[in-house]
Amino acid sequence: MTRTRAYGLTALSAGLYGLLCWVFADGLFTNTFFNRDELASSSLLTYLLLGAIIFAGIHQARKLPEGGVDLNASVETGHGQVDDPFTWKLLLGNTFFALIWMPVRFFVGQEWLAAGEHKVRDDAWMGGGTALQGYWERAVAVPEQGRPAITYGWFRDFLDVLLRNETYTWFAKVVAVGEVLIGLGLIVGALVGVAAFFGTLMNFNFQLAGSASTNPVLFGLGVLLVLGWKVAGWWGFDRWLLPRLGTPWTRLPLTWRRSSPPVVRTPPAAPA
Repeated sequence: MTRTRAYGLTALSAGLYGLLCWVFADGLFTNTFFNRDELASSSLLTYLLLGAIIFAGIHQARKLPEGGVDLNASVETGHGQVDDPFTWKLLLGNTFFALIWMPVRFFVGQEWLAAGEHKVRDDAWMGGGTALQGYWERAVAVPEQGRPAITYGWFRDFLDVLLRNETYTWFAKVVAVGEVLIGLGLIVGALVGVAAFFGTLMNFNFQLAGSASTNPVLFGLGVLLVLGWKVAGWWGFDRWLLPRLGTPWTRLPLTWRRSSPPVVRTPPAAPA
């Protein structure tokens, strides 16, 4: 990894964030710059997150020695252990490539935070849960013509049980607060794998209830974040949280060794 490549990685990461916002959430750059009632949807947050990506990339590049560093993703094989492609191992396990996970984290986190923010401000979610009640009732309804919203009968029966027991009165709060926590966890990089897992779990249930919306996109990106849990939060609190929790994650030192020069082997002299 050289400085030039690190700067290129920074540009790629910033471009990926812009692409995700443009393709899957048009308006994050053009919404109201600062909206007191919808902070997560304000363009100010989008620009701050983009700035964080650029700052992290430049900082990483400047910390590299002029000669760069060698990337090593070796793994012991044997006794049933199967190796992975080199690029895949770097992406999922090398902190230099944590920069690539930042735009995915930020995009998914901002979407969850925006979805949860309006819910925690709404009495229909935080009061009696009538918003969730209405959502479940529409989901379990079976029209006389056409296909019902829910494909699987067992899931419809499950929601029916929740409705009859008025579970929505407290479950709505869990959904609202859970979405906010997922968004915050992904944005600040705290237990990214856990936050992404619960995000995909909610996406999965929303899709079972017949809601497409952004759920397929967030589910796919969330699965990727779960796979990259070891390094996805490196530019965040996971840099300190994961080692404290004893997870199998080795941090890179704050300063790196210069790349070792190639070893030139001199052939043995011919016998006289």
